[in-house]
Amino acid sequence: MSLRAAGGSSGRRRPTLERARRGRCSGRGGGRWDAMEYDEKLARFRQAHLNPFNKQLGPRQHEQGAGEEALDVASEEAPPQLRPGEPEFRCTERVMDLGLSEDHFSRPVGLFLASDLQQLRQAIEECKQVILELPEHSEKQKDAVVRLIHLRLKLQELKDPSDEEPNIRVLLEHRFYKEKSKSVKQACDKCNTIIWGLIQTWYTCTGCYYRCHSKCLNLISKPCVRSKVSHQAEYELNICPETGLDSQDYRCAECRAPISLRGVPSEARQCDYTGQYYCSHCHWNDLAIIPARVVHNWDFEPRKVSRCSMRYLALMVSRPVLRLREINPLLFNYVEELVEIRLRQDILLMKPYFITCKEAMEARLLLQLQDRQHFVENDEMYSVQDLLDAHTGRLGCSLTETHTLFAKHIKLDCERCQAKGFVCELCREGDVLFPFDSHTSVCTDCSAVFHRDCYYDNSTTCPKCARLTLRKQSLFQDPAPDVDA
Repeated sequence: MSLRAAGGSSGRRRPTLERARRGRCSGRGGGRWDAMEYDEKLARFRQAHLNPFNKQLGPRQHEQGAGEEALDVASEEAPPQLRPGEPEFRCTERVMDLGLSEDHFSRPVGLFLASDLQQLRQAIEECKQVILELPEHSEKQKDAVVRLIHLRLKLQELKDPSDEEPNIRVLLEHRFYKEKSKSVKQACDKCNTIIWGLIQTWYTCTGCYYRCHSKCLNLISKPCVRSKVSHQAEYELNICPETGLDSQDYRCAECRAPISLRGVPSEARQCDYTGQYYCSHCHWNDLAIIPARVVHNWDFEPRKVSRCSMRYLALMVSRPVLRLREINPLLFNYVEELVEIRLRQDILLMKPYFITCKEAMEARLLLQLQDRQHFVENDEMYSVQDLLDAHTGRLGCSLTETHTLFAKHIKLDCERCQAKGFVCELCREGDVLFPFDSHTSVCTDCSAVFHRDCYYDNSTTCPKCARLTLRKQSLFQDPAPDVDA
């Protein structure tokens, strides 16, 4: 017997059994239906719709189960078929048919929103229950299985082993500390994915600031860059010394993954500092200033470098390892910004005054250059940060202020430092002279200070050097008293 029935005045379909039940309750046509036949058909209908896992169905039940899909797919234009002699029931009100096998108020299969581990575990259990309730080999059951796999992978990835992981891990000279911050969003330097600090454990190297997941620690193959800076603090001063992919066996210079310029199997990215090629996991197209381009071309344009080179250059940027006068002595003749750096020579001449002055030591005047302590040690070494600040003009302004502060203490504020000044012995006129004054000249042998014009106009030797020579001669010529006795 067909389960279809004629639609009402609204043109919508209604199951035959439902219509028959309504007709029976209303007293219309109830004589044509036997109560036992109605109950039997209703039981078969519910068994076919509500127990899809029951495989022991008779021929009529299989036909009935197949008729369910036909009932859902049938179009509204299809004319309803009535049993011969069966009365047609029509209703003026519009009835919405949701179907007996469909729950429109439940959430879709696989739609699980888990914000923490407890909810994620609960979603996995619910997904298992849904899989058991869905028909076997159906599309919905397959989608639920795929969803269950994703949920389990998510649980494995987001599981927080904070109680098991140690606070300190030492690996390949890296000294990793477990991070306490949960709100910071970072990227893992190993797997190049996001670190969800709220639910994941992650570590940071205190030396090179290498960040990675806890699960990625054992996969690290590159030693800490800080160790290289400590043992071998020098730059590559050749501009992009490329050797070719064949010298690398067409593999990444860091992780040894296969690479090529065509992007198959992975894109080869060149580091402008080392000239080597890296894969996309080891080269993120970070930009950095190349020291070789600065000292040779005075070029400060950032170039693309690998992650390892970026960390090395970041750690080396403030280290004074460049002997600029040896590498490129002509640079001082063509770059105007480097002329102002010569003030550091005057600061070196002021240093002896400060280390013997009690007031200067208490005021810690030399700490004005604590960010550039090499300025009070020598005038030859430069860092990349010094050259960058000279290029932008910040270093010139800073040195001018420091020079003015030091000179004010020596020449005006401190009487002890004023007493250590010089009088020009060639003209014996003018104010007290100091070796860092711009209009003076210093004898290279005895460090006496003279007016520049007096020193170069006088053809004789330095008066102080002459006195010292006579004193030495007199000491060797006069015999000692014990020798005469």
